[in-house]
Amino acid sequence: MTKVLVVEDSPLNVDLVVEMLNSVGFMTETAVDGEEAVMKAEKEVYDLVIMDIELPCMDGVEAAKIIRTIPGYEKTDIIALTAYAMKGDRERFLAEGFDEYVSKPVNVDDFIELMKKYRR
Repeated sequence: MTKVLVVEDSPLNVDLVVEMLNSVGFMTETAVDGEEAVMKAEKEVYDLVIMDIELPCMDGVEAAKIIRTIPGYEKTDIIALTAYAMKGDRERFLAEGFDEYVSKPVNVDDFIELMKKYRR
């Protein structure tokens, strides 16, 4: 079963993303900020990380860069899940090292379809 770390500070968004992922067979854990995400990634290897960008303590871009340096995460897919949805934001986050970009509000059908390619 694919293990996913969902990093999101909004309880409503956490519930929505976790529910969508669980509905298609993913096992999920959550973190509320970048620091917690890094700590969890140091203790356990996840198959996929879904990372909000605007987070307290440490933003998602910085957290993703740190996670990429942790042994076992060099090739782990990290998906930006963000309210940044202006022209050029997708390209900016992909250039920052994210493997995919999903804008909020999340289109449920599109999100589930995207996640199916990560199912193991």
